[in-house]
Amino acid sequence: MSDTEEKMDVCNDESCSDDDSVVEDENTTEQCEKEVYIPGKPLEEGEELICDQSAYIMLHQARTELPCLSFDIIEDKLGQNRETFPMTSYIVAGTQGQQNHANNIVVMKLHNLCKTSNDDEDDDEENDELSDDEDEIQEPKFAAASIKHQGGVNRIRNYNYNGTTLVASWSERGRVNIWDITEQLQVVDDTQLLNAYNNQNKAHSTKPLFTFSGHQNEGFAMDWSRTMSGVLATGDCRRDIHIWKPAENSWSVDQRPLVGHTDSVEDLQWSPNEREVLASCSVDRSIRIWDIRSTPNEACQLVVKDAHKNDVNVINWNKAEPFILSGGDDGFLHIWDLRSIRNGTPIAAFKHHLGPVTTVEWNPTDPAVFASGGEDNQIALWDLSVEIDEEAPAEQIGDLPQQLMFIHQGQTNIKELHWHPQLTNVIISTAESGFNIFRTISC
Repeated sequence: MSDTEEKMDVCNDESCSDDDSVVEDENTTEQCEKEVYIPGKPLEEGEELICDQSAYIMLHQARTELPCLSFDIIEDKLGQNRETFPMTSYIVAGTQGQQNHANNIVVMKLHNLCKTSNDDEDDDEENDELSDDEDEIQEPKFAAASIKHQGGVNRIRNYNYNGTTLVASWSERGRVNIWDITEQLQVVDDTQLLNAYNNQNKAHSTKPLFTFSGHQNEGFAMDWSRTMSGVLATGDCRRDIHIWKPAENSWSVDQRPLVGHTDSVEDLQWSPNEREVLASCSVDRSIRIWDIRSTPNEACQLVVKDAHKNDVNVINWNKAEPFILSGGDDGFLHIWDLRSIRNGTPIAAFKHHLGPVTTVEWNPTDPAVFASGGEDNQIALWDLSVEIDEEAPAEQIGDLPQQLMFIHQGQTNIKELHWHPQLTNVIISTAESGFNIFRTISC
């Protein structure tokens, strides 16, 4: 990956598919028979998966030199609820190279993200009239500024603190760093500044504002509070959770970990509405709710034991409803109502993924919609408001849950997805094979 302005690769038919993907017989020359593909179904000899572009409003992909297995979307000043094309998005990601490989934090600007052309709707004559210059205009573009990072980045999260964009990074070497990425955001907007940044080798000279080395193991769990300014929680693979609070030009980290989990803490989520309230999940199969106003030994207020059959990998807190969404190694998605969570039974359980669930997130504007992704190379979009239609033809839905709206494929070993908070219903996802940026026709 170059740190200068580049064009992104656009998803092609071989690299992505969805719930309207079709199975096509390659031996058919003209009117080939197409059908909806259900993940897990073996392909017959001569069949191949073809992406149905008409199922997407927008679909692009981007790759970096090293895989970025964690990223976060940076909110910008370009406006809310944006639906006009072309679109722009800023993200920050961390690379995970092999041992002894140089790793980076990468601040990226993805821009000129255009609407996906639909060959079924486009007129052939109009397509023939497109000039090379017009084709060039349609090309999505990519600018990136790097910061050298000690060790692979297990997880990365950004936060606007008093007008400054901060980034917290979990290093595989067991340290958590806080960075100011103000300069990097400036240079990705200006080619001359970006060239100067690279010529001056600022990727090597940028240092973290603060580093915490008190965790006794590496970790993945991390979340900034949205109700308490500058407050951060980090959890490690030992079982410890530490709470960070801002101090003058620094942070004060409570050396006493929250007591409760008996195995690796996999994910953390602050309550979006209640100050001092935190949720966590663990390899010990539990979900725990904490109140950090109590001492670390007494902070755990509620435990859901055996929340999943295996490791609980990820959780996400609904911003509008008292729901927590969880995904586990068992491939299940569970929805917990905080008003009844003490009985240990989710209000909804979905089993669609064919492998461990690695990422889940509620839609920021529609509290009934969420997305999930996993090691089965699928991203699934769900809508809880869909009512079961007992009269729906079985051959059309098979065994799929009726709340399942869409299946996006084409990435290998999906690690994280995020709904864009400002681009309406746009999802960005990362995997070992790179990034996808898309919006489907389903929402």
